Amino acid sequence: MNKWQTLIPEEHLLQQVSKSNLMAYTQTISKEVRLSGSEEELRAFQFARETLAEFGVESELLFHDAYISLPVKSQLVVADQLIPSITHSMGQSVNHLQAQLVYATSGTTQNYKDLQVVGKIVLLDGLATPIAVKTAEEQGAIGAVFINATHTHEMIVSTVWGTPTLDNKGLLPSIPVVSVTIEAGEAIKNSLADGQNECTISTVVETGMRTIPTLIAEIRGQAEPEKFVLFSGHIDSWHYGAMDNGTANATMLEVARILSGQRSLLKRTLRLAFWSGHSHGRYAGSAWYCDTHWEDLRENCLLHVNIDSVGAIDSTVLTEANTMQETRKLANDVISTVTNQEFTGSRFGRSGDQSFWGTGTPSLFMGLSEQEPSNDPAAKAFSQLFGSGKSGGFGWWWHTTEDTIDKIDPELLVRDCQIYLSILWRSLTNPIYPIDQMEAIRDVERSVEEWQLRAGNRFDLSSTLERIRTLKASLAELQDAIETVNEEEKLITINHCLLELSSYLVPLNYVKGSNFEHDLALKQPNVPKFADIELLVQTTPKQQEYYFHITALQRKRNEVNYALKQANHLVMHTVRFLQE
Repeated sequence: MNKWQTLIPEEHLLQQVSKSNLMAYTQTISKEVRLSGSEEELRAFQFARETLAEFGVESELLFHDAYISLPVKSQLVVADQLIPSITHSMGQSVNHLQAQLVYATSGTTQNYKDLQVVGKIVLLDGLATPIAVKTAEEQGAIGAVFINATHTHEMIVSTVWGTPTLDNKGLLPSIPVVSVTIEAGEAIKNSLADGQNECTISTVVETGMRTIPTLIAEIRGQAEPEKFVLFSGHIDSWHYGAMDNGTANATMLEVARILSGQRSLLKRTLRLAFWSGHSHGRYAGSAWYCDTHWEDLRENCLLHVNIDSVGAIDSTVLTEANTMQETRKLANDVISTVTNQEFTGSRFGRSGDQSFWGTGTPSLFMGLSEQEPSNDPAAKAFSQLFGSGKSGGFGWWWHTTEDTIDKIDPELLVRDCQIYLSILWRSLTNPIYPIDQMEAIRDVERSVEEWQLRAGNRFDLSSTLERIRTLKASLAELQDAIETVNEEEKLITINHCLLELSSYLVPLNYVKGSNFEHDLALKQPNVPKFADIELLVQTTPKQQEYYFHITALQRKRNEVNYALKQANHLVMHTVRFLQE
């Protein structure tokens, strides 16, 4: 038996996935609306804990304070007509805010170029996203009205990740935000065309510190129990949330049931984490867990697998889910085996409970299965929000009152559960961690080359590229050495090297600020530490700002280069040990 084989056929595990279990768990979890910190949500947590106990899986229900925002009600009047609307988490509460309404199409900075919106309310196409609200505020708008699709979609409009700090609390939204359907939006546009632009907004949003739960459970591994794979999903919901996130919670429970029966074969520990504060606290639960267990995650977590909104009707697209380059092969190998689809994957954005990049933890998935692409406004918006624009997102019912049990396809839910089960089984039993660090550094290299092209002769990244190429060469030596390794001591050393490498490469590729903070929930570029190059190229040496940007970039280059140097030392030390 070589080092890539497991002790029992994987097909045996996949056949154990129970359709009836998955649907029963989903129905129980999604029978109540689960607002963060509510009694209804707590009952769902308690059900998950009791179910895990039936499998002999020990768990701990933790409680902590978090900054939570629950939208209550809104009233929108345009041209003396009452328009049905909803308000949004983290938006401001106001009482009869009156102003002129101005249509700013999709709400990008360019859209405002020829508009005067200071002291006015803006009408915008699309979902109520944090960037659109932030841009409206920066342009001087005092309120925002979003035109969604056939249904209005619940959203959280803050850019602040998790509970705010004194440093970033000023970035919380300062304006009221509401959404209307596309039908209502057309009526509003007609009123504007007739010169009737009077608008009044009233909103009630309950925002503040609330106590929320987090449920942690473990199935301990045998060979290296301190090392673990984190499998996480949120329990809180918008409305009944059968798909988002009842099916995900059901999948977590079913995976726990099956793997609890294979404890003796697990080399590493499976740690399950059920979050609150996802929908109403901008990932406050997972952010708190990272802040509270930072060192454990940094030193022992080899992979974070997240699950959200699986098993929906017509969710036939399995090629676009979020992945890092170093985890893409693992996903492709499993998806191609289970479904015969070729997985491409989309780079992670700043969404989902991806709170662990600063700890250097590789990530795989947020959602998994999506709808086929279409021209439906909701599908287009979801596609851009979650992936690369090549799918139709999670379904028109996402974040609406219509996310109910009838939107679930039991057969597709079984399929999705099998994919997650297979990925976790391989991660927990393969002698060598299934993290492709060569793909990680190649991803960094491509991005730095693009930054160099963007910078031109204004800033030199040749030293960074040289260190990347040195690390690539060292990794090639490591890969060659791995092929001949069978001794347990050397396998442990290889895994230690792979885990430590992630602590360098994941932050380089995904973290803009400190590894101990959480970047804002805004789209950011690859290798974001060099993002100031975009500002540099907009200035000239005749401006002081040019030199300020150069200074900042020099410091970021030092940070990146030193991390690459340390990573190369780690790899070469491992290679020498393997060659002894």
